[in-house]
Amino acid sequence: MNSCYKNVVCSLIILLQACSGASIAPVVNRDEVKKIKSTSTQRGISAESKFTPKAKLIRKKKTGYHEVGKGDTLYSIAWRYNYDYKDMASWNKIVAPYTIYPGQEIRLGAVVEKKNVLRAKKSSKKVLKKQNAISENNKFKATLPKGPIKWLWPAQGKLVKSNSPTSKKGIDIAGKSGQLIKAAAAGEVVYSGSGLLGYGKLIIIKHDETYLSAYAYNSKVLVKEGDRVIPRQEISEMGQDHTGRTVLHFEIRKNGKPVKPTKYLPKKGT
Repeated sequence: MNSCYKNVVCSLIILLQACSGASIAPVVNRDEVKKIKSTSTQRGISAESKFTPKAKLIRKKKTGYHEVGKGDTLYSIAWRYNYDYKDMASWNKIVAPYTIYPGQEIRLGAVVEKKNVLRAKKSSKKVLKKQNAISENNKFKATLPKGPIKWLWPAQGKLVKSNSPTSKKGIDIAGKSGQLIKAAAAGEVVYSGSGLLGYGKLIIIKHDETYLSAYAYNSKVLVKEGDRVIPRQEISEMGQDHTGRTVLHFEIRKNGKPVKPTKYLPKKGT
């Protein structure tokens, strides 16, 4: 009986050892366990970062806006997008003298919902009234000539044709390197710089609340922003366009839109 009992107990012990042997965990160094946990955590963070929204990492640029860069003026931005500077000022609630700052976002249109159209119109009228009130006290406005502008040729030379998008908005006058360019009418220099693609060194002059003129591809600029010029005043020296031609590119814009300069300039020889 005792021998039988012993045999049964021995058999059970052998069976249990066989079963437990199949589930013996591998021996792992504690340092290795820490390393595995650390690696897993890092992988978890790495995987998380892959799904982090880009908006949190990089500032998303708004569509329909222009971010003011170094050297930009409200006039140059309006010129770039073929808008009237007065409309752009109204959309952004900017009053005369239209000061803007680098990094500022300028709206490129009157974007409003249908239900807010009437409210927007009322707001625009208020802004325009405020602008007009400030303009009444603006010294520059008092110096502007009254009545129609008497346009003059900005340079002597032959009119030449070009197929570039820039040239199609105005006229190109061929001349000699360093030839003096003159103001086509009295006004204020509202932009002087090289920030507009396709124009080289550019000067924009404001003549009144309706008309602006531009002088592109200058080799040397003789005026600065804020200067007031008189008709035929020397403002720059002629330079070269992107094809190497020595020309002045001249534009006139009415309420922000390009018009044909030859319709305003006097006939040659007069």
